[in-house]
Amino acid sequence: EEFTALCPWTGLPDFGMLKIIYTPSLKCIELKSLKHYLLSYRDVAIVQEHATNQILNDLVSVCQPEQMNVTLDYRIRGGMHTQVAVEYTAKA
Repeated sequence: EEFTALCPWTGLPDFGMLKIIYTPSLKCIELKSLKHYLLSYRDVAIVQEHATNQILNDLVSVCQPEQMNVTLDYRIRGGMHTQVAVEYTAKA
């Protein structure tokens, strides 16, 4: 519930709850490394949808899972609620 990135237009922080579900193949993601990676977004100005897609793309490239779902549920700001969900499935 502590994912944070910056709105590229206002510079205000966007807070959200990040959920990652995946089926590993030969590699898995170390929790400490994942935490450091996610904290790197704290000062990044990025559109909410792009952040979710970038996280999925980065994690897929690192661990090459069988399947992965990333959902980022942002807190309401400016009267708008945003939830972005993306998924990846390895080609058979």
